Amino acid sequence: MPQQSAGQRLPKQFLIKMKSLLGEEYDSFLQSYHAERARGIRLNPLKVFHEEEKKELTARFGLRKVPWAEEGYYYDMETRPGNHSFHEAGVFYIQEPSAMAVAELLKPEPGERVLDLCAAPGGKTTQIGGKLLGQGFLLSNEIHPARAKILSQNVERMGIVNTVVTNEDPETLALRFPCFFHKIVVDAPCSGEGMFRKEEEASKQWSPENVAMCARRQAEILDQAAIMLKPGGRMIYSTCTFSPEENERNIEKFLERNRDFSIEHGARPEGLSCGRAEWSETGLKALTDTFRIWPHVAEGEGHYLAVLKKDGDAKDFSLKKSSRPAYVKDRQVKEAWRTFAEETFTREGHRAFGEDALNHMVLFGDQLYLIPKEMPDLKGLKVLRPGLHLGTLKKNRFEPSHALALCLNREQVKGVKAMEEEGPEIKAYLRGEVLRSDTGEKPYGDKGWVLMLAGSYSIGWSRQVGDTFKNCYPKGLRRRS
Repeated sequence: MPQQSAGQRLPKQFLIKMKSLLGEEYDSFLQSYHAERARGIRLNPLKVFHEEEKKELTARFGLRKVPWAEEGYYYDMETRPGNHSFHEAGVFYIQEPSAMAVAELLKPEPGERVLDLCAAPGGKTTQIGGKLLGQGFLLSNEIHPARAKILSQNVERMGIVNTVVTNEDPETLALRFPCFFHKIVVDAPCSGEGMFRKEEEASKQWSPENVAMCARRQAEILDQAAIMLKPGGRMIYSTCTFSPEENERNIEKFLERNRDFSIEHGARPEGLSCGRAEWSETGLKALTDTFRIWPHVAEGEGHYLAVLKKDGDAKDFSLKKSSRPAYVKDRQVKEAWRTFAEETFTREGHRAFGEDALNHMVLFGDQLYLIPKEMPDLKGLKVLRPGLHLGTLKKNRFEPSHALALCLNREQVKGVKAMEEEGPEIKAYLRGEVLRSDTGEKPYGDKGWVLMLAGSYSIGWSRQVGDTFKNCYPKGLRRRS
């Protein structure tokens, strides 16, 4: 936003409210709109395992640590990581730094059942998925169909195996999952005031009426989320707005309606600098254990966060047999998968996706999926991604999916072909071109499925026939140049 226009372009009623809210901090807040916004990137712990890899990525993209996010970094804009092949390989996710605080506060543990209720485009979902390390069950929901599709694509790109993506309203999910989840994120749709510096267009759509409408919708979503949280569970409510009506006031009213909930005291990501959170003009009580991220205090955009706990015993329960999905029993289907696995996987690949997958597969038409062990039957729900898409059954043979490739590493597959991450070969592969080996390279022998690597990271499949690598990179993802 130009220097002379920070106060001129922002809505006048918004500025009046912010001056009342911030008092003597108002000028510093307004000045932050003249500063270059922070740009964040989050490394994927499902793919970046070693400190040496982190050091190499830090040097390549000019990374600087985000103090409140375990895998978060600020990046040098000139390095343009979104255009790099590592982005397509799911090595990292580009995410606004303040937004990274939500999953850090949630503290998901491997094996837990987690719900991200308003999940698109997928930043918080993929961060949670990384922390679950493939164990447990993550339900990622988005009510808008187009945004739910983008969410599903990002889950796939980041190689997350235990996430189900749905396109439902909160009320429908609450009926199906009462007291089911250990942890829930409600990153509620809001008026977007905290993103005005990042998205100038959002300020043009702002109005007091829209703030009030958002507050009502957020309250409804919160109440439905409360139904789905297990006793003893934890829920994070977050917005990217400054309006107390959508933040502190909503939390106060929620606690009045839901007496079995309380604010968790002392919950704050280490290294996060926060500003004032009360609105004295209206007499609103300061909720001292909820907090805001201000752009003039921390290196990030505006956010509000509250950590809520549900009273009661956190005892777990196992899914009843009657509530489990209908796993594949067809021998031909299992044999097709077993044949592919024997031909393609190493011993390490078998441990991750071999025999165990046979007991947790479901079939949708000719599409085979590996579903999370903790997933109940989702019949009747609008499901975009019922777990990891393994591939397609074609006349007694199995053709692996792009999603499966992105979940694998070079130690798990017999045939691999490494391409220089910025070289002409990877560029040709991402354009969908057939590759040939000038040296007679045959990583698989004479024929078979080959895992293609950008550097050392999986990025897709090729079908090797002799010294030719037939490109299997999805047409919808191919680059033009």
